[in-house]
Amino acid sequence: MKRSLVDWFTQFAGWWKRHQKLTHFPYQPVKVNLGCGLTVAPQWINVDGSLNALIATWPHWLHHYAYRFSGANQFYSLDDYIAIVQNNLFIHHDFRYGIPLPDSSADYLYSSHFLEHLDKRAGRNLLQECLRVLKPGGFMRIAVPDLEHAWRMYQAGDKERMLHDYFFIDGATGFSQHRYLYDYEMLAGILAEIGFHHIVRVEFQSGTVPDLELLDNRAEYTLFVEAQKPA
Repeated sequence: MKRSLVDWFTQFAGWWKRHQKLTHFPYQPVKVNLGCGLTVAPQWINVDGSLNALIATWPHWLHHYAYRFSGANQFYSLDDYIAIVQNNLFIHHDFRYGIPLPDSSADYLYSSHFLEHLDKRAGRNLLQECLRVLKPGGFMRIAVPDLEHAWRMYQAGDKERMLHDYFFIDGATGFSQHRYLYDYEMLAGILAEIGFHHIVRVEFQSGTVPDLELLDNRAEYTLFVEAQKPA
């Protein structure tokens, strides 16, 4: 019940702010972390539809109360949670309404373990938005659960863990559920159709996008892909 109320509240807030556009960029180069959760790095603009992003700009004394309702309390201590939400720049936004940036405004985009929470059409729309907001020559890095790895798990007989890790995640509700999966060929094909080039599969914490030592995670089963907007 509590989770449903939080989901409704954050989605209503996203609808209310659906036309927002960020026009002031406090850091250069402009680095934007899409669907960030609480995995952030200094001097990035962190855009997310969660309660955490919504309350980050609220008075600090409210953060203690928000922590109780956030799923983050399963993974972060109160002190760590408060340090993250108070010391980083968060923008609350529902990606069903696009990315809240002007055309050709971002140097780097990063998104880890978010795209799979969108269905195929919504995921493609988000990637098209990524191309729109990147500056010519800008880079994007996408990290998603690797469908090829899931298939290897299945072939090896690890069926239960594959199903629960990739498809039917225990306790997942709303946007926390997985809705689509990709292997490299599938994701690279969509990126190429949209208009990206120099699409490459890259290794964990290795690539063109900065701060990967802080942002990349879950190396064992993650597909990492970088792509560039044509100059």
